[in-house]
Amino acid sequence: MSAETQEIIRICEALPGAKRGEVADFARFLLARQGDDAWERILADTAPRPRLESFLRDSAAEGGEQPLDPSRL
Repeated sequence: MSAETQEIIRICEALPGAKRGEVADFARFLLARQGDDAWERILADTAPRPRLESFLRDSAAEGGEQPLDPSRL
């Protein structure tokens, strides 16, 4: 067990039950956000995406009720 894990356990044991629940909720929130960081890196990448650009051009050429707006993606 890591030193950080042991410290979190000691902190939680010193807290009242409701506060322990809040610590657990925050830990779950941080865990869920791990995937968000990866998506943020992917979306921020400025590398060309020729297949996406081709799809957007083809979609716009097909017409339809509301074409895809690249600025809203």
